[in-house]
Amino acid sequence: MSQSIVTDRVEPNRGVIHWFRFASPYSFYPMAARLEPWFWALAIAFGIAGLWVGFFVAPTDAQQGEGYRIIFVHVPASWLSMFIYLVMAGWAAVGLALNTRLAGMWAQALAPTGALMAFLSLWTGAFWGKPMWGTWWVWDARLTSELILFFLYLGFIALQAAIDDPRRADKAGAIIALVGAINVPIIYFSVKWWNTLHQGSSVSMTKAPSMAMTMFTGMILMALCFWMYSIAVALRRVRAIILEREAHTDWVQQLPEVKA
Repeated sequence: MSQSIVTDRVEPNRGVIHWFRFASPYSFYPMAARLEPWFWALAIAFGIAGLWVGFFVAPTDAQQGEGYRIIFVHVPASWLSMFIYLVMAGWAAVGLALNTRLAGMWAQALAPTGALMAFLSLWTGAFWGKPMWGTWWVWDARLTSELILFFLYLGFIALQAAIDDPRRADKAGAIIALVGAINVPIIYFSVKWWNTLHQGSSVSMTKAPSMAMTMFTGMILMALCFWMYSIAVALRRVRAIILEREAHTDWVQQLPEVKA
């Protein structure tokens, strides 16, 4: 008597997106092209709304007058300078631990935008400090640590540019990024740890903001604008890095923008 053996086959769930495949430059490149316009549109929308609320709706500050309105650029730039560095260090750590190409590309793509945000933070802070403190610069704990952050960005960019082999450059840059990450909590807590001229945080995750709601709304809108801008620029830059590093591959050589 013959017996038939029946085996159950489990079909894969096609509704599950395999996100790990986007760790490949080949898969990520077209997705980045699709996402970039959306982030540009969000950056413009949040920027228009934030500037309108910050400069035309928010009331005049009782102590600082109209000069306080520079916070709608200064504070978001300061936030993003720290946040981008942590994200950059995170990608660098992933690339160092898992030896993934795209992680190193992301770290490289984020560094110039982070440096721009740190520069904007320092520059707008100087313009704010002059009427408030009577000087453009003081060796205040927060200002000094923010300046160090700016130099860390520049050091990361310069080191990667000085090494011809991209994989070696990624590993060397990762070391700087991870060591420099120690500076970020120093920036954030400096006004609590030391006596500084810089005022404390007006926005906290544990208590209500110590400012008018319209001021707070304008600041959050501008922070979202800077955030969306940073993502859009990073997506464009990482696509350029992919084209540069993967220029020898067949799939890059077949791209319409490369053929043109």
